[in-house]
Amino acid sequence: MLTKTPSDLKAARPPAAPTAKRPRDPRLDVFRGIGMMIILIAHVPNNPWILWIPARFGFSDATEMFVFLSGMASALAFGRIYDRDGFLMGIGRTAHRIWQVYWTHVLVFVVVVALMVAAGTKPDGTGYPSSLNLMPFLDDPGPQLLGLLTLSYVPNYFDILPMYLVILALMPVMLGLERLHRAAPFVAMGAIWLMAQAGVNLPAEPWSDRPWYFNPFGWQLLFFLGFFLMRRTLVPPPRTPALMALAAVIVIATVPFAWYVALNAVPVLAEAANTLRPLTDKTTFGLLRLVHFLALAYLAVHLVGEGGRRLKGPAVTVISVVGQQSLAVFVAGMVTAQVIGIALDHTGRTGLTVAAGNLAGMAVLVAVAYAVRWFKASPWKG
Repeated sequence: MLTKTPSDLKAARPPAAPTAKRPRDPRLDVFRGIGMMIILIAHVPNNPWILWIPARFGFSDATEMFVFLSGMASALAFGRIYDRDGFLMGIGRTAHRIWQVYWTHVLVFVVVVALMVAAGTKPDGTGYPSSLNLMPFLDDPGPQLLGLLTLSYVPNYFDILPMYLVILALMPVMLGLERLHRAAPFVAMGAIWLMAQAGVNLPAEPWSDRPWYFNPFGWQLLFFLGFFLMRRTLVPPPRTPALMALAAVIVIATVPFAWYVALNAVPVLAEAANTLRPLTDKTTFGLLRLVHFLALAYLAVHLVGEGGRRLKGPAVTVISVVGQQSLAVFVAGMVTAQVIGIALDHTGRTGLTVAAGNLAGMAVLVAVAYAVRWFKASPWKG
């Protein structure tokens, strides 16, 4: 009788069934895709379309969408690794993402600086580099290059990715606290947010006291709310008529305090909006921005139906692909927005040229999303 070796037994075993992959939530992809389009419009210099983005009608804007949904996506991409493969492996995965985002930030800065230098001078005689406060870098690149690499030199246009880096670095801390107690990360999130409201921030340039425009200690609150909501550590509120009505009232009531038409027409509203400024501050992520965004998100998530069942059609499919490739699309949008702004400076901002520029920019984002998806699929591997 022949005795089977362990290797024979292993070979005779049927292959293990593959682990079922959690289906993508269409709401996550669609809303991220919409956010990418809005951010593109907001980044185009002197873009008349900016008067019609959500930020003109409320306290929150597409930045909140980007950060909150990034938190939810990170829970899927990274949180499960901590749970499945252990804390050390999760930290390694987070560090890898930080590495990717860090060098993306550096590359985007270099590309945009090169674009501004190549564009030269605006029709009004001012230089394009000065429009993004890049002259300190060009006048004395040595120290500022060191500042760029150490994130102590963060010009305003390049401030979202550095904020994201700091928040990613906080992820192992929050997940460690979650293991100690379900409520522990929320206590830490609140404490760090209060630090931001008290003025704790990071320096944006060595020659002044200007801080980072997006204070990561304030914005981490929104990121981790999305993160722990997706992990079900935080239970979402149920859909009730009372909560729907309250959310609608909050969204509608904020319009007069944000819409430029109302502010210009009624001086009392402008004074009230100025009084509310500490609570609507974008740098520290003021409390009313959070309240407005949560109300808007509550309405949106229920209006699209359970599980996003109402999100159907070719346009939804396209915008979902844009949302799935959010980092690549965001980076492409930063560069494309400046190209559109330069083109509009020379063609003039008529209704036709502005529409053509914005629609062309959106087409570029769609093309980038589909191209990145194709490359990620590695079709050459068969």
